[in-house]
Amino acid sequence: MIGRLSGTIAEKSPPDILIECAGVGYEVTMPMTSIYALPELNELAVIYTHFVVREDAQLLYGFANQTERKLFRLLIRVNGVGPKLALAVLSAMSADQFVSCVRHDDLSGIVKIPGVGKKTAERLLIEMRDRLKDWKMSSTPATDAMPVQLSNEHTFENTVYDSAYNNKGDATNALISLGYKQVQADKAVKLVYTDGMSSENIIRHALKSML
Repeated sequence: MIGRLSGTIAEKSPPDILIECAGVGYEVTMPMTSIYALPELNELAVIYTHFVVREDAQLLYGFANQTERKLFRLLIRVNGVGPKLALAVLSAMSADQFVSCVRHDDLSGIVKIPGVGKKTAERLLIEMRDRLKDWKMSSTPATDAMPVQLSNEHTFENTVYDSAYNNKGDATNALISLGYKQVQADKAVKLVYTDGMSSENIIRHALKSML
């Protein structure tokens, strides 16, 4: 089990990163809130991880703090919720925001997450209520990431737009991975992009423009 990685951020291609630890590069998929909190390339970082083994792949999911990882692990125990959907939840709102939705039976807030329909949202509220009853809310935000609200009109499984290797392409890929359709991602990136913007800043402003 790989529980934590400490190393240098070698690449960022949201929602994926490459972190180099003792000469070994680990590919890690992270929620956007965690990616916003990462340092710049070639700087040291510590991320908490969850290791998933499937028949066809071995996957690492990373988080900026243990609170996000704890919620991720609770989410994937819910019937019908896999790692991708759990990642979408954590990209759409902070851990405390999700807990607040559950405690207040905020169905409308949950269904805004891409890939979460009414039935899944109801199941999340029911199954997570007891699991989160002892959850201690943070007195300060877990990261400096911007909370993001996403529309449930989009499917988390959309095909990733194949025009990477530049910041605009990386930003478009990340938005599609979060559940937006290609045409919406293209439009949002085009709207906010200015020369010199990093992919993280493009994503941040694009998401804000679609709220």
